[in-house]
Amino acid sequence: MEWLSKFWIFSDIIRPVLDIGILSFLIYRIYQILAQTRAIQLIKGAFLLAFIYAVTFFLKLDTMLWLMNRLATVIVIIIAIVFQPELRNIFMRIGQGRWFQFTSSAKPYHIDSVLNAVEVLAGRRRGCLIVFIRKVGIKNIIDTGTRINADLSTSLILTTFGHNTPLHDGAMIIQGGKILSAGCFLPLSEQPDIRRSFGTRHRAALGLAEVSDAVILIVSEETGAISMAYDANLFYDLSIDEIRKNLKTLLNFGEESEEEVEGTTLEE
Repeated sequence: MEWLSKFWIFSDIIRPVLDIGILSFLIYRIYQILAQTRAIQLIKGAFLLAFIYAVTFFLKLDTMLWLMNRLATVIVIIIAIVFQPELRNIFMRIGQGRWFQFTSSAKPYHIDSVLNAVEVLAGRRRGCLIVFIRKVGIKNIIDTGTRINADLSTSLILTTFGHNTPLHDGAMIIQGGKILSAGCFLPLSEQPDIRRSFGTRHRAALGLAEVSDAVILIVSEETGAISMAYDANLFYDLSIDEIRKNLKTLLNFGEESEEEVEGTTLEE
C-alpha cells in the first residue's frame, strides 16, 4: 500500500497548487477585462459598500445593519441599472471565449490602404467613419447600410467619403481585405461625460466601441483631426504613425501587447 500513500501525498500537494493556479488565472483574466472597461468605478463602489458594512458589523451598529440588510437587494438593482453599459461590456468580453487564447487567428487587414485614404480625407477636411471588425459580430450594424463586399482599396474609400456622395455620412465596415458595407448607422454613446464639442461622428464611434470590440477611425470634418475609438474609450487627434502602430496592435498583428497602445483618453 506504499504506492497508495505516495499517491495521496502527491495529491495533497498538487490539488492546492492547481486550485491556486486556476484561481490566479481567473482573477488575472477578470482584471484584464475590467482594466479595458470603465467598470473600475463599479469595483470602487462595491469595495466602499463592503467597507461600510464591515464597519457597521464590527461596531455592532444595529440600525445601520438592519437598514443595509433591507436595502441589499435594492442596491444590487440600482448598481445593475446605473452600470448597465459597463456590465454589458464585461459579459460581452467574457462571451467572446478568448480566455485560453494566447495566439491570434484574426484575418489580416490591409491598413495601409485605409491610412492612405484617411490621410487624404483629413487633409481635405472631409469627415469619415471607418469600422474594423474584430471578434464580436456587428451584423445588425452592417445591415443598416448598403452592402458592398468589395476589395479594400484607397480609391474606393475616397470615392465613398467624397463630398455629397450618398454614403459619405454613414460608417464604412471593414473586415480583413473586404469592405462589407457603407453608409451604416452606429449607436450613439451612452457616456454622460463626453465632450459637448464632439459631433455625431465621434459620439457614434464611441457608442459602437461601448457595445462591441470594434476599432473605429474618425476624421473630423471641422478640424481634420484623426481619432480612434475602442474598448469604450476615445483617443483624439493622433498622428498617422500612432494610428498605424495602434492598429497593428489592436488588429492582432502580433507586434506589441495591447497595453502598449498609444494615445490619450479624453476626459471631461
